[in-house]
Amino acid sequence: MKVGVARETAPGERRVALVPEALGKLQQAGLEILVETGAGAGASIPDKAYVDAGASIVPTDELYRTADVVLRIQKPTPAEVGRLRDGQALIGLLSPLIDPGLAHTLARKGVTAVSLDALPRTLSRAQTMDALSSQANVGGYKAVLMAANAFGRYFPLLTTAAGTAKPANVLILGIGVAGLQAIGTARRLGAVVKAYDVRSETKEQAESLGATFIVLQAVKDASGEGGYARQLTPDEQKAQQDELNGHIAAQDVVITTAQVPGRRPPLLVTADAVRAMKPGSVLVDMAASALGGNVELSKPGETIVTDNGVTIIAPDNLPATMPAGASAFYARNIGSLLLHFVKDGALNVDLSDEIQSGTVITHGGEVVQAATKKLLEPEAAAGAPAAAPAGGAASAGGAAPAGGAASAGGAASAEGAS
Repeated sequence: MKVGVARETAPGERRVALVPEALGKLQQAGLEILVETGAGAGASIPDKAYVDAGASIVPTDELYRTADVVLRIQKPTPAEVGRLRDGQALIGLLSPLIDPGLAHTLARKGVTAVSLDALPRTLSRAQTMDALSSQANVGGYKAVLMAANAFGRYFPLLTTAAGTAKPANVLILGIGVAGLQAIGTARRLGAVVKAYDVRSETKEQAESLGATFIVLQAVKDASGEGGYARQLTPDEQKAQQDELNGHIAAQDVVITTAQVPGRRPPLLVTADAVRAMKPGSVLVDMAASALGGNVELSKPGETIVTDNGVTIIAPDNLPATMPAGASAFYARNIGSLLLHFVKDGALNVDLSDEIQSGTVITHGGEVVQAATKKLLEPEAAAGAPAAAPAGGAASAGGAAPAGGAASAGGAASAEGAS
């Protein structure tokens, strides 16, 4: 079976789906690896490194014409979808809950689409395949570095001949994978860190990394199913925001990580909260996308400074800013998932398997994954592909990879991403 590694074409995307170090296990399973010319360039991986690892470098047309399976990170563009053929498989972060119309199109073309962001993450045997978590880990790390770079003072306590610098006060909202990495990174930089999540079981995790866990009196535990937090009621959201505002105003840096699979990210930092912050404070909204963000005033892909001197950073693809490290993690995830499908050197789709039933979005000319199929039902009845659901959530591989398990706003982190 021939496995093709596509070159990413999305603006700002520098990652690659497979790195040379990840090829060995795939080759031992009898797979032949084809790599599109220049696929690793954004991650500083030359074509020669793939050749030395036993792969073949091929032009774009040959990759799509000869590969049985195409691996990628971002969902394909319309032009790339047009290159796919009947019977071919596509594996990547395809965001089926955001763009079910893509699934409809792939099904009509006879493509077997497998999406890593649909992985049943509560299964222990799926942990090595969890790309949302691996990319969220990168995102949480980079978010703190961006905040430290934008903050006009030191993060650690410093005593020098010129005087003493007080440590920065940092608040992490959402204690999933991204949030935990952000806590650890901020602590290693010497900041005084506080953290908040609606799930009471995250308290121990935050404290184990040296953060002080904030307990709100207005909101009780909001743990939900599958390791995620349940959605808060409107009254709970208002009470949460009112009490959180006082904590936010006292911070030098606030990093938000909360995303919701299939829905708009919860609003955690209102305009009023931003206005109450001190001049020189920094906000990093990891959930910001075209669908919204955790910070009311954030603008996806932009850094703005408010009238009261607060810097709001809304990065749209943090893992792509650390492409070599992010690609190495992603390669292990997608390689593990691919090998889960391989039997006797060929792709074997078995929808009775829990992992496959969750990740296989289209197969045999149909949309087969339940959640995506449900989104398409009204449109399918009318004979047209569905549009993205209003209030959908960004995935790790797309807009902004955010938190890990659950978020601060009573919603799950989508890690995305990107």
